[in-house]
Amino acid sequence: MAEVVVQRRIAAPAQRVWQILSEFGGLAAWNPGIESCSVEGEGIGAVRTIGMAGGFSLQERLEAHDPEAHHYAYSIVGEPPLPFGDYLSNVRVEPEGEGACRVDWRGRFEPKGDEATAAKIITSIYSGGLAALGKHLGVSVEEVD
Repeated sequence: MAEVVVQRRIAAPAQRVWQILSEFGGLAAWNPGIESCSVEGEGIGAVRTIGMAGGFSLQERLEAHDPEAHHYAYSIVGEPPLPFGDYLSNVRVEPEGEGACRVDWRGRFEPKGDEATAAKIITSIYSGGLAALGKHLGVSVEEVD
């Protein structure tokens, strides 16, 4: 099992960032790399189908959702069109003062082939997503050391 961790400080209140990130079917509203996102079901066990730029799609299932802890987890359902499988992601939003927060986005996965290639793709997805979120909110996003 391999793991990728991306941590970013976002210059927006944790509650505002959580409202956007925790909307399981809301990816297309703020992430330009997502062309469509639809959800079947509600709560834990709901499955979202994500249409990506470039014409491929994948499905993700909500595995955990804790609004008080600002945490949720999801897995990829079936065989993703990516060089990894057995994927589980955790997203957590932590307050850092009144007007800022830290987002920790972690993914565990089984590489299919080169681990570095798979890790680079996942890191790019997480980093790009958080940069797009910052742009959507009109705030800065900084890498956490």
